[in-house]
Amino acid sequence: MTTLSTEGFFEDGFVVVRGAIEPSALRECIEAVENELRNHDVDPRDPKTWTKPVVRFNCPEGPAFARAGTSPALWAMYDALLGPGRWVPRQGVGGTLPIRFPSTQDPGDAGWHIDGSYDVDGQWWVNVHSRERGLLALFLFSDVSERDAPTEIIIGSHLDVPRVLAPFGERGVWFAPVAGALPASTFERPRAFATGQAGDVFLCHPFLVHRARWPHLGTQPRMVAQPGIAIRDPFELRPSGDACLVEQAIIRGLE
Repeated sequence: MTTLSTEGFFEDGFVVVRGAIEPSALRECIEAVENELRNHDVDPRDPKTWTKPVVRFNCPEGPAFARAGTSPALWAMYDALLGPGRWVPRQGVGGTLPIRFPSTQDPGDAGWHIDGSYDVDGQWWVNVHSRERGLLALFLFSDVSERDAPTEIIIGSHLDVPRVLAPFGERGVWFAPVAGALPASTFERPRAFATGQAGDVFLCHPFLVHRARWPHLGTQPRMVAQPGIAIRDPFELRPSGDACLVEQAIIRGLE
């Protein structure tokens, strides 16, 4: 059963759509992800082949992923958070899909960060207008508990990021140093884990600070795709009645 409510998004920086992916599409997506793992010499059913803490590839395409990515509940939430007609529909999920395996080894990608949204000379950059990215989505293709290396979120951190990005103007900046430029108070904010059942989807403000958790102390591979939801035009950041929730939060962060 899906839950459709934007409550908490403005202050927290994320909402969760439970049961966003219908069961038959979810089963087919999981099967496709497992087949892709086999192409990387990893058997999702055989722990002896889980020799790396993470295996990363682009999320597969195909009819099942099109059904997952075009979930009516998700599209309704994109409208609610970004405004009808302002985001770019995609016939699929997209993004990268890091598969995390039970391991105490440092995966090497577990630092606090915000995601970049556009390419500058082969690097992912971000600007205060959030060029090209309206949301970060986390598609759970496996059950994720607190033991399964869930994504960790700093609640409300999206309100601290705009002041760091503003001096870089429209050109923006490489995403990697942004988290390190945030005030210490950002990291004193409460935190949450992106946990839930396969088929749940977290929709996050593009400036939400997050990181991969480790070690993975569970028993099964953790499969979470993390696409960006594209927008047609950068946010203008002009306070007005038609500013969407994502844009309103950036404006608040600049005050």
